[in-house]
Amino acid sequence: MSLPSSSISVSRRQFLNGLGGVGAGILLPHCKTIPTETSSVTLRQPRLPWPVVFKGEAKFQRLCGEAKKKNWASLPIGKRVATVGKAIVGTPYGNYTLEIDDRIESPSVNFEMLDCWTFYETSLAFARMVKCSESFWTREGLLHYIELERYRDGNCTGNYLSRMHHLEEVFSNSERRGLGQNVTASLGGTPVHRNIREMQSAWKQYRYLRSDRSLIPGIAQVEARVSALPVTYIPRSKVAGIESRLQDGDVFAIASKDPSGYTSHVGLGVRDGANCRFMHATSSRSKGRCCVVDVRISSYLQEKSDNMGLIVFRPAEAPIIG
Repeated sequence: MSLPSSSISVSRRQFLNGLGGVGAGILLPHCKTIPTETSSVTLRQPRLPWPVVFKGEAKFQRLCGEAKKKNWASLPIGKRVATVGKAIVGTPYGNYTLEIDDRIESPSVNFEMLDCWTFYETSLAFARMVKCSESFWTREGLLHYIELERYRDGNCTGNYLSRMHHLEEVFSNSERRGLGQNVTASLGGTPVHRNIREMQSAWKQYRYLRSDRSLIPGIAQVEARVSALPVTYIPRSKVAGIESRLQDGDVFAIASKDPSGYTSHVGLGVRDGANCRFMHATSSRSKGRCCVVDVRISSYLQEKSDNMGLIVFRPAEAPIIG
């Protein structure tokens, strides 16, 4: 998601989340993820009705058919993520696609509309799923990989606080579990530190926090942990110089000058010859309010004065279900 126009009163984190809460039902074990391992997982029915947690099943089935026909599973993980992303380009933009319940948190998928976070996350989860046997190309299988990415240590407890609400925590937690690498520092990243208090300060803007104010102290603890994480970013003036080193399927988080958080937007990298373009779900009317393959990432960063630079996370394979 891009930042909203100044006429809309929405916080940067609220807008980036496009999230809210969800309820659901696939429980994963707490264990270090080794990409070459097979994961012994029981796929379970969701806590909320299927029409609530899984929207756009016809589109999902079409994607599965295309993945089979074109053998997406044979592609390296980065190219596979980019291929899935390009296949869902054109999907309408929709904010708060995870706001599906007031109290029950759950893995969810919405192919009918996507925001910036769910665009990258859905592309990555589907790309990981198709490495499994086709018998696991199901709603349950996709939600399994959504849960792996979205929730702390890959485990949704049904509580809002089990979801990771800041990309910095997602990247750190995923790297610790072997699900990828934050390559920003190796690309010449510059350290940055902020005292993150956005969600606890603007709690009225979050559906779950409004419904249950007892969650606010927990959110404060989460934001204190995020504030303590080592974060680096590549200044936008230097991104053109490292663009040749970026890869298909890299997760691009846009570092923001806003001191209330680290990032304002997220998407994926797509190689285009010597350049690397930015693929993302955008709320901009001039770009169609949909998922697009946009300009070079170095050019995109120049479009808004608030764009400070780039954080790059390189996903890895996840354990295959079976």
